Amino acid sequence: MVELLRTDDPVFISWLMVRLAGEGIEAVVFDSHTSTIYGGALDTLTRRVMVAEEDEGRARVIVAEGRGIAAGD
Repeated sequence: MVELLRTDDPVFISWLMVRLAGEGIEAVVFDSHTSTIYGGALDTLTRRVMVAEEDEGRARVIVAEGRGIAAGD
């Protein structure tokens, strides 16, 4: 598995997980419990979304789409 992104934005993670699943891309969120303990105060403990290496390219397109929506593009 490879790291797709790090964030503490639960809304973006939720949206991303739904979009990835809709495209048949299996994703796993690492560090979700650890990051909530510190409330995102430590950058090293943000949540990480992981995908299989062979799905990374397609997954990055979805991440870019989500960031565009969040930015209002």
